[in-house]
Amino acid sequence: MSNKEKEPLFSAKNMKLLTGPLNQNNPITVQILGICSALAVTAKLKPAFVMALSVTVVCAFSNLIISLIRNTIPSRIRIIVQLVVVAALVILVDQILKAYVYDVSKQLSVFVGLIITNCILMGRLEAFALGNKPWQSFLDGIGNGMGYGLILIILGFVRELLGAGTLWGYRIIPESFYEAGYVNNGLMLLPPMALILVGIIIWIHRSKNKSLCEK
Repeated sequence: MSNKEKEPLFSAKNMKLLTGPLNQNNPITVQILGICSALAVTAKLKPAFVMALSVTVVCAFSNLIISLIRNTIPSRIRIIVQLVVVAALVILVDQILKAYVYDVSKQLSVFVGLIITNCILMGRLEAFALGNKPWQSFLDGIGNGMGYGLILIILGFVRELLGAGTLWGYRIIPESFYEAGYVNNGLMLLPPMALILVGIIIWIHRSKNKSLCEK
């Protein structure tokens, strides 16, 4: 056996595929990908979480499938094959959401279907899955999905809490606050505020990781 064959499933190199996108190589804050859905589905925490989970599942399994068949895909039609794989997975996810969390599925509307054209997915398929083994590709898909989902959950948390005073639909800010004059910030629930919050997150992230600004 070669050294590569003996490499543990969760070696330091493989773990970096999972943890890297959470910080140093985050798809949204570093690569500036997937911004549209980040603005559209984060007014509430629950749909933001479901969208994050959906993208993670699709990204992980599309990476895995493309990596498994990468040596059999003709170069001329690789994009078409990738789209077919992603579309099939998105349809499965969409049907599962409609079956088990129909209310959230309605809130997400067309954005579940638009996962097919998500830049993060297509970018990882082209940049990683076509040139790496299935297990590493699967981990890369999970890592990038979680990195994307982390930003969505932060946005959903802040926007719902400050915009509606709730989290996951449950009242968090006490009624006594409202009686004392507290008012929910309705601007938080509008797309422009999501864009502002994404900008703030990117600014904070890059100020703490100044090496990213030099790239």
